[in-house]
Amino acid sequence: MEFDDRFMTQAKFSDEVEKIVLGSNGMTNYIDAVISVCDQYEIEIDTVSKLISKPLKDKLKFDAQKLNYIKRTTMGVLPIV
Repeated sequence: MEFDDRFMTQAKFSDEVEKIVLGSNGMTNYIDAVISVCDQYEIEIDTVSKLISKPLKDKLKFDAQKLNYIKRTTMGVLPIV
């Protein structure tokens, strides 16, 4: 076993999450995929924030807004007249 295989990095975590989301044909969102990866690698949910990259964080935020878990932000969006 190589040194890198024993430790989870941001890149490896993001790749695992992307594999689940892309392999599910739209049936799994990023929130569920993060939970699944945490279960698979026995990572505590409380400590996963260190492994979430900026692009993954943006995708999680989008999913959370779509599911009405958090308020939608309108920053940077101009109103249609």
